[in-house]
Amino acid sequence: MTGELSPIDKAKFVAAKRAAEMVEDGMRVGLGTGSTAAWLVRCLGEMVREDGLKITGVPTSARTAELARDVGIEVITLDEARWLDLTIDGADEFDGDLNLIKGGGGALLQEKIVATASDQMVVIADKAKEVEMLGAFPLPIEVIPFGWQTSQALVEETLISMDVMGRSSTLRMNGASPYVTDEGNHILDLHLNRIGNPRQLALVLNQIPGVVENGLFIDICDTVVIGYGDGKVEVRDINEGTIETDRIDFVETDNLFADLGE
Repeated sequence: MTGELSPIDKAKFVAAKRAAEMVEDGMRVGLGTGSTAAWLVRCLGEMVREDGLKITGVPTSARTAELARDVGIEVITLDEARWLDLTIDGADEFDGDLNLIKGGGGALLQEKIVATASDQMVVIADKAKEVEMLGAFPLPIEVIPFGWQTSQALVEETLISMDVMGRSSTLRMNGASPYVTDEGNHILDLHLNRIGNPRQLALVLNQIPGVVENGLFIDICDTVVIGYGDGKVEVRDINEGTIETDRIDFVETDNLFADLGE
């Protein structure tokens, strides 16, 4: 790779590198989806190859599975693993209570199943993902293709009684066709601007027929690792109430930076 990493990529990388240090021999690890999670998979792959780290990974998407195999991580299914020690994933937004919006990459259903099947969930993110209140990032919900327009109408009607600022929604597209998730479903992105009560909204959305799951992760994340463009890392543990800061030095010569097709 030529040239320097951008500050945002440096932030993602140092967060991933710090989170990778939480992984121990013998662990079953949920591997997230997205650009920040891809850094984590590369870091873990390097530890497997160079330090002899022995782990099994449960990916949250087909593309994460492919990357994990490419870097030498043994990949198994969640059914084979049954339960995980740790899941590490990115987030589109997180608030002070470590509630999250996820699903910008389209893998929210598998991500939520894997995260809730883990003893611990660690989120890796750059500082820009932290918000006072969730909702500026569109909230994805996964809906089955059958009658999706009816589901969309029901969702928009339901939003009238919710503590949100916007109520429009759009079907996520992939070129000229609807985007299709790994599970064969569609995604509606809800443009809410502000979510006053994420817990209530998450519960209500999942009651609507045709809605499979929503991208609000409430009481699931235990720790967030926040990366900064200058190499600083902050680790916040919601259960312990602790905040640690660290600095990670990195050299842009190793093979982690070789194939950035993100």
